[in-house]
Order: sequence, then structure tokens, then C-alpha cells
Amino acid sequence: MKKIIHLIAAARPNFMKIAPLYHALNKADWCEAHIIHTGQHYDANMSDSIFADLMLPEPHFHLGIGSGSHAHQIGNVMMAYEKIVLETERPDFLVVVGDVNPTAACSQVATKLHIPVAHLEAGLRSGDRRMPEEINRLVTDAICDTLWTPSPDADENLRREGHPESRIVRVGNIMMDSFELLRDKIDAEKAPEKHGLDLGNYGVVTLHRPSNVDEYDTLKSLMDNLVEVSKKIPLIFAVHPRTKHSLEKHGLWDDIQSLESLKLVEPVSYIPFMSLVKSAKIIITDSGGIQEETTYLNIPCLTLRENTERPITITQGTNKLVTIDDLMENVTLVLDGKWRTGTKPDLWDGKTAGRVTQEIKKWLMV
Repeated sequence: MKKIIHLIAAARPNFMKIAPLYHALNKADWCEAHIIHTGQHYDANMSDSIFADLMLPEPHFHLGIGSGSHAHQIGNVMMAYEKIVLETERPDFLVVVGDVNPTAACSQVATKLHIPVAHLEAGLRSGDRRMPEEINRLVTDAICDTLWTPSPDADENLRREGHPESRIVRVGNIMMDSFELLRDKIDAEKAPEKHGLDLGNYGVVTLHRPSNVDEYDTLKSLMDNLVEVSKKIPLIFAVHPRTKHSLEKHGLWDDIQSLESLKLVEPVSYIPFMSLVKSAKIIITDSGGIQEETTYLNIPCLTLRENTERPITITQGTNKLVTIDDLMENVTLVLDGKWRTGTKPDLWDGKTAGRVTQEIKKWLMV
């Protein structure tokens, strides 16, 4: 009888992390991989179209949790997933990814029911417990049976927290697998041309973190700076629903929407987004995964955050933490050709899903 493996997907980065693993497991004759979509991202451009891009089937189970407070999401995911496990399908193995609320929630359900759980992308730490994602990482790593890490710094974080070596397995960065899986489609997409952008002469902007977009003063200052940057290089801004809501709420949407040099677009699915990223001269963001993708592609990345859970993108890659006040200064360095050249971290090679599949096979002894 084939082993049943559940893959938890909640938000856009999760979809990209489970896709290569789903396809790798789907080729195996000893297991069936089933996707559990918790429904944290329910906007079609942030969910359905990305599933299509990644050649994923309809989720086998859809919890439909939606938005809400952290307690609301975690509690409802736990109840909904527990019901599936107890009443419909008990998996032989569970894989959770990333650092969203359902990652911590489903880990707890499975652990309490004595189902083996692996955390893919374990060991990442920002050191900032004000970020709910940091709490999710700590909780998840504390209870998972095996911890699959993307980089040496993640290994060290886990060792420092007292995790035994037997639980720590560096498998590499599965985000790169998604890019390589779809590289031909990304190359064929030609998204910059569709938006009237010159290859290698534009910037991509993504912003969604509450610290950047919720409060008027910060958001206004950030938009003013982006307008100034756009006078030096055209920008395309994929506007997250949270950011759009805040821009409209604070009366800023109409002003920036009218600018030709700062092009606003709705959230972009994976293939067209990576088509934009791979030909950009600069990325301005507060997201997590794109820090890794730009390091992989050797593209300058300015991250508007106080810290990052992906420090290897700074020490080895092309990423740098910046503030609103020094954003223009760093943009100028990029435009003047003074940005450093990064290198790819070890095992960021597009083959992580294969290594993970072998780890699951060893765990289940099949």
C-alpha cells in the first residue's frame, strides 16, 4: 500500500516550495502526495493562478480559512486539519513549509496525533520576536521530527537552540527548484516587454509588511521615496491587497496611480513575476523569498526591513537591508554599477526536491 504524504500550503511562497516536492513525489511508486490548501491566500492571483503556473492539481483538501487574527487562523486551521486527519485521511507523513500560521498549526495537530512531521526551510531566524513569523518558526522547529534546512546559518541556529544533530538535515533551497522547474516558461513569458519595460533597465517593487504599509507617515514617506527612485529608473510595483487597502485608506492611491514612471499592477502570479524579476536591474522589497531568488539570479536586492531570517543572502548574496532614509543612496550605488557581485550558496542548485524525497523514503523505510 502506498504511503500518504500531506503537503501543507497556505500562502504564495508555500505553493512554490511544495510544487517541486509534489512533482518529485508524484513520480515515486511508493507514495501519494496530497496537497492541503489552508486558504490563507484566497485572492485568485495569489492562489489559483499560481497553482496553475506550477502545474499543481486542485488541492486534495481545502480548509478555506481566509484572513483573520493570528489566533483565529491558527485555531481554525488546527480544528479543520484535525478533522481531516481523524475523520477522512490520516497521513503517514506530514511536510510543512515556511513560517506562516498554518505551518505552526498543522505541525501541532500532527505531532499530538503522533504523525511524523518535517519542516522544510527549518532553522531560519531573524532574531526579532516582534514578527509573528519568527514565533511560528520557533514553535514549528521545536516540535517537528526532522528539520530540513536551506543553508549553514540555519544549521547553526538549530544547534544553538539545542536541537540534536540527528534532526538537522541540510537539503538546500527548494525555491530554486521552482525556478528551474519553470525556467523555460519564465523565459518565454516576456513580461517586461508586455509592460513596456526595457530589459535590464527597470526595478521591481513588492511591499506588504505592516511596519512599512499600515501607518500613514511611514507609507507616505516610502511612496515619496519610490516616486523619487522612479525618476531615475522606471519601477513596476506589484501591489499586495494589504498595501492597496492602506494606500486607499490613507488617500495615497490616486496620486501614485497617475504616475507613468511608477507602474502599479495587481499581484502577479509566479511565472510573469519571475519573468519581471530575472530581467530587472534592481529589486525593492520587504518580502522573504525574493531575497533568495535575487541572490540566485545575482540581482541587487534592497530589503526594507530591520532584519532578515535569510542572512546568507547578505553575507554571500546580493541582498542588503536598507531604510527609507538611505533607500535612494543605495539605489544610486546600483545604478552606478557599484553593487557587489554575489555567489550562490551551497545546494541552491534546483535539486532539493530530490534530496527531500530520499529523506522521506528513509524516514518511512520503504
